[in-house]
Amino acid sequence: MRRRYITIKDIAKALDISVATVSRALRDTYDVNAQTRQKVLDMANELNYKPNFNATGLVKRSTHNIGVLIPVITNYYFSTVITGIQQVADENGFNLILYLTNDSADTEIRIVEDLSLSSLDGLLACVSAHENNYSHFSQIIDDGLPVVFFDRVAAAINASKVMQDDYNGAFTAVEHLIECGYTKIAHITGPKELSLTQNRLNGYVHALEKHNLIYDPSMVIHSGFSQADAISDVAKLFDSQESRPDAIFAVNDRKGIGAILALKERKIAVGPEVGVIGFTNDPICEIISPTLSTVAEPAYEIGKQSCSLLLKHISKSNFAARSITLSAELIVRESTRR
Repeated sequence: MRRRYITIKDIAKALDISVATVSRALRDTYDVNAQTRQKVLDMANELNYKPNFNATGLVKRSTHNIGVLIPVITNYYFSTVITGIQQVADENGFNLILYLTNDSADTEIRIVEDLSLSSLDGLLACVSAHENNYSHFSQIIDDGLPVVFFDRVAAAINASKVMQDDYNGAFTAVEHLIECGYTKIAHITGPKELSLTQNRLNGYVHALEKHNLIYDPSMVIHSGFSQADAISDVAKLFDSQESRPDAIFAVNDRKGIGAILALKERKIAVGPEVGVIGFTNDPICEIISPTLSTVAEPAYEIGKQSCSLLLKHISKSNFAARSITLSAELIVRESTRR
């Protein structure tokens, strides 16, 4: 059973004042009178409120540490995002503290609940691929820690977000397949609950509709994001389907590469018989044979803009949440040549 943390919402409820007033009182801002501030501090003491009560100097005394929460580090996309984050952090005198969830919701929750708010000025977060309600993020935001989400975002949380254009990227990928003459296009994708997955699925469906192709839900396979997941997805598409696809749109390049390997194992010619397109533009796309067509994500720029946005939140406590969406680019290679 996870321990119950006292938050500023509890203090606000006990005093019948707004959460914003509690937050400002704990930070000792100029617009809260001394009497109100003392009541907040006394109630924080009474409720054993630890995060901000023990670190009331957090706003005054910057730690110059930024947390970065990511699912994995052993792939091109996330290493490139971190490079972009690092550049902006270095330019502004901040250090990075890296937290890895291994794409586990339980690990993510444990890490976030155990964060020391007194040792971080802010957090950049890419959520795990597994369903959870993200209340652990709401809690640290309520406690005054700035959070910016990137790539896979917690859509329901009121916080800044930086994403690539998943919908239009997917639409462009599927339209490219259609223009190449493919008509039975499958989509091997990620977990249903992720906004990234939903947006790319919507792009896929709407591209089919635009070109008067039938959307067949059995052609959409939800699983994880790995190469092994893609091999399993291809088996489902080609072993159990009465009508086999003539093209595959993969949610990322790892799954696109897995699809190519699985098709080659079945002696299916990738391109002439079954087209494959991915999403990321991992350098391995140019090494695999045939080379993989893809949609290039602006990973480096996502890292830079995420960090820049977080620094604005750190320097200005009432900085309004923003959502930034960056364009993706179609890269045509051999895997979609008929």
